[in-house]
Amino acid sequence: MFYRDKKVLVTGGTGFVGTHLVQELLRQGAKVRVPVHNRPMIIDDERIETISADLNLLDDCIKVSEGMDFVFHAAGTVGAAGVTKINIMASITTNLILNAYMLQAAWETGVNRFLIYSSSTCYPEANHAVKEEEMWGGPTHPSYFGYGWMRRYLERLAEFVVSNSSMKIAIVRPSAVYGRYDNFNPATSHVIPSLIRRAVEKENPYVVWGSGDEVRDFLHIKDFARASLLMLEKYAEGDAVNVGYGQVVTIKDIVQMVLKATGHDCAQIIFDSTKPTTIPFRMVDISKAERILDFKPVIALEDGIKDTTEWYLSTRR
Repeated sequence: MFYRDKKVLVTGGTGFVGTHLVQELLRQGAKVRVPVHNRPMIIDDERIETISADLNLLDDCIKVSEGMDFVFHAAGTVGAAGVTKINIMASITTNLILNAYMLQAAWETGVNRFLIYSSSTCYPEANHAVKEEEMWGGPTHPSYFGYGWMRRYLERLAEFVVSNSSMKIAIVRPSAVYGRYDNFNPATSHVIPSLIRRAVEKENPYVVWGSGDEVRDFLHIKDFARASLLMLEKYAEGDAVNVGYGQVVTIKDIVQMVLKATGHDCAQIIFDSTKPTTIPFRMVDISKAERILDFKPVIALEDGIKDTTEWYLSTRR
């Protein structure tokens, strides 16, 4: 296999996405290193090398990158995208610093391949599944103005490194990702974990922000991790690829799946359109990933929500 015996650094390896990357890399025989700062490793595996490091410091970025073949850069923060006003600038500045320092460190230490995560928030507003080439066809949706343009800049920064070095870079534009180890914090959780947590708590009436007709693209984390590994292996060309579920689903659909999975079917559902929401339609076209990576999601949304719910319930015991 491609990753067998390769030395692979996973920044953010103690977090949601990084944990699943680490698990998949170990399954494929890689030698994994994870920087540890504020959070301990979620999984306990003696094959993981941990190094104490603060990736806000360039010297630490260089330290963790030394001797590595590949880097999966999953460290960072996710913006609230305008729905709430919690730490919006922090999510922008932190991601700019971490990505810039890690790219510089990987370049200086001779890393062969590097994967960077962009975002579907980069795209202009559209009422169809957006293709990669549409990103520069207009501005981001107003709710994604700061975060989306930050991700756009990071893609350009990655392209700059590719054009001036021998390092190969994969750029992934993911849709919304969910699954085990997700963030269920009431103040900062995103749609699916927030809906699951409140359904488990038997909230009634069950209030959902927006009309419920908003269209989203949710991808299970295991599919996402698999696509990420395929991307670094097959298409580290400095050219972005969408990774998503590729099927239309409304928030109303998600609510019904969550209530069924949690056994809260009898709840009175109230959709509150007076509350803020983001873009009304967001779906990514994954035909490029299908063609280049031979990638297709294998975990159905209803099954993924059921699995995520079961995991969340297990953490409450």
